[in-house]
Amino acid sequence: MDQKAFLEPLAKIARDAGEDILAVYDTDFDVEAKGDDSPLTEADLASHRRIIDGLANLTPDIPVLSEESADIPWSQRQAWDRYWLVDPLDGTKEFVKKNGEFTVNIALIEHGEPVIGVVHVPVTNRTYLGCVGVGAFVQDGLGSDEPNGIEVQVPMSRPPRAVASRSHQSAEVQAFLERLGPHEIVSMGSSLKLCLVAEGRADIYPRLGPTCEWDTAAAHAVVAAAGGKVINAENGEPLRYNQKESLLNPFFLVYGDESIDWFGLCKE
Repeated sequence: MDQKAFLEPLAKIARDAGEDILAVYDTDFDVEAKGDDSPLTEADLASHRRIIDGLANLTPDIPVLSEESADIPWSQRQAWDRYWLVDPLDGTKEFVKKNGEFTVNIALIEHGEPVIGVVHVPVTNRTYLGCVGVGAFVQDGLGSDEPNGIEVQVPMSRPPRAVASRSHQSAEVQAFLERLGPHEIVSMGSSLKLCLVAEGRADIYPRLGPTCEWDTAAAHAVVAAAGGKVINAENGEPLRYNQKESLLNPFFLVYGDESIDWFGLCKE
């Protein structure tokens, strides 16, 4: 199966997982529950099982790393040239708040780079798809609507639109935005922050705080397929995956217009 051919079956797997999540989300659960059998954990695990089964049928020879099965030792992972990286439910705070801004994330990683990504939004039935070298798309509905192509905004808007919290910015993000100058703030939950850049609704996303690799990989692939970049904010190099024992990402920047020295703004 060529890479582009993965998109449709992956979208189906993500949508099915999204339906499992909604079966829990649509109940009157106690949003304060934090135990192992909480609704949030139930939704996570239901989505995880659906994705693992779907990927096992689709590509039985490609290993899977999921947030819900992240204890695979580095000694085993470091031998992987190709693997699936999954977040069954990204945006736990959004799930608990019931604001709908949570996603199902599935990415194919090859030699440390995300080459295919699917980000599905269960509440709206919107799915972002990206295949590097082919393009990025957004599809509404349960697979019945034709996907529409998306791309990053080049040149960037004036003033630039930055993805950030309106009320809870870290000191690092505040300093970055001050150096950026006049700008507009766009807010969104989960990996949808990266998707805003991919579809040209935002120009820069400075993520100067902790994330894990499964949080970003699928949307990273969508951004790259849409013509954008995701770079390590510490050295300016492309953000890479499965390069070390820790699964924590470094701080990073997501953008579309490469004519701007975004890395320089981070280091001033």
